[in-house]
Amino acid sequence: MRRLLVIDDHDDIRENIAEILSLAGYEAFTAANGKLGVATAIKEQPDLIICDIMMPELDGYGVLHLLRKNPATEHIPLIFLTAKTERADFRKGMEMGADDYITKPFDDIELLNAIEVRLKKYDVLQAKYPSDEKGVSELIKDLNSSGLLHMQLDTYETEELSKKHTLYTEGRRPKVLYYLRKGKIKAFRVNEDGKEYITNFYATGDFIGYLPLMEGKNYEDTAIVLEDAEVVMIPRDEFVNGVFNDITVATKFIRLIAQNVQEKEERLLSLAYGSLRKRVAKALVDIHGKFSQEESGSAKTAQALDISREDIAQYVGTATESLIRTLSDFKSEKLIEIKDGKIRILDLNRLKNLLY
Repeated sequence: MRRLLVIDDHDDIRENIAEILSLAGYEAFTAANGKLGVATAIKEQPDLIICDIMMPELDGYGVLHLLRKNPATEHIPLIFLTAKTERADFRKGMEMGADDYITKPFDDIELLNAIEVRLKKYDVLQAKYPSDEKGVSELIKDLNSSGLLHMQLDTYETEELSKKHTLYTEGRRPKVLYYLRKGKIKAFRVNEDGKEYITNFYATGDFIGYLPLMEGKNYEDTAIVLEDAEVVMIPRDEFVNGVFNDITVATKFIRLIAQNVQEKEERLLSLAYGSLRKRVAKALVDIHGKFSQEESGSAKTAQALDISREDIAQYVGTATESLIRTLSDFKSEKLIEIKDGKIRILDLNRLKNLLY
């Protein structure tokens, strides 16, 4: 049960709000002034605080200031209650870190809706996401479902693309964010010798091209369809404006992308200095994570890796012949099996251990 703190010096208002919250399924507790409110917040660690602005001893701004300075309470969402409607008051509170305002008088639905939105935002911003494309895609989906982004995926233009179709090319300016509704796509760059180096694989449910959109840069690689795909095209402004309209959302997004970029840099170092066995093992683990539906709590996979040897070799950064020899070794060690040309991982944990 979510726990909410109500800080208000008016007894009737305070108790009325607490009753509304209780009827809505929240656990509500109260404080009759700002000083008590700060002490209660530190002790009880509520999921959200509803605080009046005009109070004796310590007003709402003072409460917010003290809570944001304390590491134990700095991330707790706070909604101000105020009878004042001047823009200066709204701006002051938001600049100090308030999450929302509700102006008195208000109705029950308005209050509960504001609480629900802020709790959803808090959950998304506090959640831990994997620092890869899957993690970024999960974050975008959660931001969208919580109402922090406003992308109506069913209303955008959708294209069905056949195998080997080019989604975008290196050097072009991005205009949309792609959402891969189904299929598989690879992104690659070509080095000075004309050899392809695969930078990423994308699977159903992934968002593609968010980094150049946010940085305002051209594509640094080329994307080609590996398996017949259905792609949704989300207008650039709807995505970028949605992310940067809220500084906390932008911060969360940028930090996750920074982790993603760091992992890619570590992968490049691995390609340069890691042994071929470790590089192939990492590639199989990565591709398994992107394309296979692993049974929870089981070492077995529900599907084989339907990726060509050439593509795996380009992802590893080695010759196809060298990859095939390493796969043969893995097969003899019963790490994988190869059937009908497809690779199935038999012991994922041992493969992961090869990375260290």
